[in-house]
Amino acid sequence: MRYGLIAATIGLGLVLGCSKPPEAPAGGAPIGMSQCNRGEPWRVQMDTDVKDAAANHADQLEVTFQDAQNDVKTQQSQVRDFVAQRYDLIIISPKEARPLAAPVSEAMKAGIPVIVLDRDIDGGDYTCFIGADNVKIGRELGKHMVQVLGGKGNVVELKGLQTSTPGHDRHNGFMEGIKGSGLKIVYDSDCRWLEDKAKADMQSVLTRFPDIDAVYGHNDPSAHGAYMAAKQEGKGREKTIKFLGIDALPHEGVRYVEEGILTATFQYPTGGQEAIDMALKIFAGEKVEKKMVLGTRLFTAENVAKGGEAVE
Repeated sequence: MRYGLIAATIGLGLVLGCSKPPEAPAGGAPIGMSQCNRGEPWRVQMDTDVKDAAANHADQLEVTFQDAQNDVKTQQSQVRDFVAQRYDLIIISPKEARPLAAPVSEAMKAGIPVIVLDRDIDGGDYTCFIGADNVKIGRELGKHMVQVLGGKGNVVELKGLQTSTPGHDRHNGFMEGIKGSGLKIVYDSDCRWLEDKAKADMQSVLTRFPDIDAVYGHNDPSAHGAYMAAKQEGKGREKTIKFLGIDALPHEGVRYVEEGILTATFQYPTGGQEAIDMALKIFAGEKVEKKMVLGTRLFTAENVAKGGEAVE
């Protein structure tokens, strides 16, 4: 490994793919990033944020990106390939908590620091985890929904991947947020963060439940998919149902709030900038925190023009 060559003149490398092992960069401080998939806009944004942050240190870092295309075995192989190629540091946004724990632990045993982004992994054998508090976000969304619905109503919950920590945490937090209220979950499904799946499930829900007051999408694409299902039903229910989501990308969730599609969205920061900042600290030999918790913001029709409102 080449921590001592950080001052070398290196450009920022961008390699996308998953079908073959990555080739280690020619010199400098090579960082390998394994993204669980690039099929979600939020994950594309994460890669963009990492790339842009690293570009500000192009004389110090070179990042190679790999896309696991939502396949656990592929992502396991990517991490092991980075280890075999002796990358100086690995950034991973894991698909699932348990299966990725072993290859990450192998990297650590090989002396390669690992930064885990967004989804935590079992065991905690990594250098640093960076992510938002999904329990808190789910709880705050639940509390906001109670307020919006006046304390009672029928709710549809379109969950994120339930083998991922954010999916579980956003549900558990939501249940805390609505505890003691008159809100009732009449239907839930694992939509795996996918808008098409959420839309299809919502189409079925609309035929079975005449009284739906709100939809909680674990991400904005799920909430948007539910909205589109209600709109395409042709009965005007998209105007009576409240749709709330999480992510708040400027071109997605925030825009949906501006357009009146979503009642609210909570920001879920990608951590891309923070990952690069953390990598630089690690290379500099500084002590880094084991866990970095990122904040969130609430966007509604009332505050979206002002950039949302920070949630304490």
